[in-house]
Amino acid sequence: MAHTIRDIATALGAEAAGNLDLTVTCAAEPQAAGPEALALALDPKYAGGLAKGRARAAMLWPGADWQELGLEAAIFAPRGRLAMAGLSRMLDAGPAIAPGVHAMSVIDPTAEIGTGAAIGPFVTIGAGVRIGPNARIAAHVSIAEGASIGAEALILQGARIGARVTIGDRFICQPGAVIGADGFSFVTPERSGVEEIRSTLGQRDEIREQSWTRIHSLGAVTIGDDVEIGANACIDRGTIRDTAIGSGTKLDNLVHIGHNVQVGRDCLLCGQVGIAGSSRIGDRVVLAGQCGVNDNIFVGNDVIAGGATKIFTNAPAGRVLLGYPAVKMETQVEINKALRRLPRLAAAVAELQKVVAKS
Repeated sequence: MAHTIRDIATALGAEAAGNLDLTVTCAAEPQAAGPEALALALDPKYAGGLAKGRARAAMLWPGADWQELGLEAAIFAPRGRLAMAGLSRMLDAGPAIAPGVHAMSVIDPTAEIGTGAAIGPFVTIGAGVRIGPNARIAAHVSIAEGASIGAEALILQGARIGARVTIGDRFICQPGAVIGADGFSFVTPERSGVEEIRSTLGQRDEIREQSWTRIHSLGAVTIGDDVEIGANACIDRGTIRDTAIGSGTKLDNLVHIGHNVQVGRDCLLCGQVGIAGSSRIGDRVVLAGQCGVNDNIFVGNDVIAGGATKIFTNAPAGRVLLGYPAVKMETQVEINKALRRLPRLAAAVAELQKVVAKS
């Protein structure tokens, strides 16, 4: 779909110059941009690429000399990535799901499908499910009995929504995600080795046989508005109370949320984050890739944890964490510096030992 430079600038609330009636159909990196593309040169370091491409229009940094760069039109973006968000929304046509219900889908007669919904082939929707208006559900999605999904949801191929799950409006779910599987919760008739280790921190009186008895998950999952779930992410339902994800929170691919976990509003959980059962995550928490959170602890509001951080104890609000185990980021930086010095320190100690031995 073609958009004029004027329309794009107006939608983004950005300034523009040149031929505002010029149309573009896509976005591209400067060196790869053709005449129908809007080149994205949001920083002066990308200006050289414009000469290698054939773009007539570009999105530029404020104050750029667009005419000197050989352009016919330009949009100026004070905050480049924010402008990218708006531009990408305009240019993304989304999945091709025909309006109505595909003939090869199976929908229980008691399910309620909102007006304007589009449901693709091989979708199964169970008894008592409620789907909000203008929802879009792609092929091979399954939604189990009693689930409720709000307006304008987008659920992509192969996602699984479990029984009694409640989801708010404008939900986005990437392919293969599973929301509402049983929690990983088991108990032994006798005191288990894990319980013993938790209390002794490593000491074991004896090693004995043990078998595991399932604790069934009677709760479900509750998800707020404007939540996005990445591909192959998994959110387990609660044992008694619901596992909960607050409004505005975004989960990346392969994130795992354990049973009973409570995640606050506007959090960002990056790829391969794992949160163990019954932990509580505050609002606006950012956990970078491969972070892990121990069970039954609290991570306060506005905590930021760097990649691969492992949080074993409560984290106070506003703390910036890094490392395994998690410590303040500045402390971990000093630890890393000290580790790099260890070989030299060991060599120095060895020399001192030789001197002492000769004396």
